[in-house]
Amino acid sequence: MSAHIALTEGDRHDFVRDGVLIRRRFVQGARLQQAAALVQDWYRTGFQPQEMRAYTNRTFAPELADHPDLLDLYQGSGLAEVVGQLLHPALPAPVNTVQVQIRVPDAAEQPAKEMHVDGVACPHLDAAELRTFTLIAGVMLSGLPDAAAGALHYLPAGHWRMAEWFSGDWSPGDRAQTPPGIASQPGTPFLAEPGDVIVMHHLVPHRVGANSSPVPRTMAYFRIRHSTHGEHAVEALRDPWLEYPGLRAIAARHSRAAF
Repeated sequence: MSAHIALTEGDRHDFVRDGVLIRRRFVQGARLQQAAALVQDWYRTGFQPQEMRAYTNRTFAPELADHPDLLDLYQGSGLAEVVGQLLHPALPAPVNTVQVQIRVPDAAEQPAKEMHVDGVACPHLDAAELRTFTLIAGVMLSGLPDAAAGALHYLPAGHWRMAEWFSGDWSPGDRAQTPPGIASQPGTPFLAEPGDVIVMHHLVPHRVGANSSPVPRTMAYFRIRHSTHGEHAVEALRDPWLEYPGLRAIAARHSRAAF
């Protein structure tokens, strides 16, 4: 396995601590250029402004959800192998779709969420319906020079707090998406160049704001599920390492406060 892909013990420790792994210039060359051009072409010719809310809640470019050039960002770049190392010896379910997210430029009227975790109490779904997963991997397709350009903001180590809340005050069907004090957090912006990658534990709270720059901010996201996620989705909200058997020993050696 190349050094480009292989995770170190430090990488694993940092992921346990923060719930986030970032790889700069991970996807490059024709693979990145073809995927970016595909989405840019859709934005020029297929984007329907009246569908903005549906796009934002689900995916932009739904016609491209299973396009091989976009799936290759995950399957052919080495990103699938990075994910596999985080879950090892467990196996991920196959990834067959991509979510495209575009923050439309010049502060266009577009839904902006507070801190949340995906698939829990989604405003556009029944609160009792869970659409959770194990982790998410995002590939930057367009540059993001500053946070005001519609950056993804994440809360490092927030997965520890979320697991505590899911284990205590929360129950399925609750309307709240996060415990008190989390929703208002500003978070850390993911400032990136094309080809940069962020891999994030499902329980890490995140949000995204308006894009006041003149260009779209575009990312391709892949939602990865443990192969048996559907059998223990609620338990995985309460135990952040249930689906990461290879990381449990690291987590057990350190309390949240010790990091």
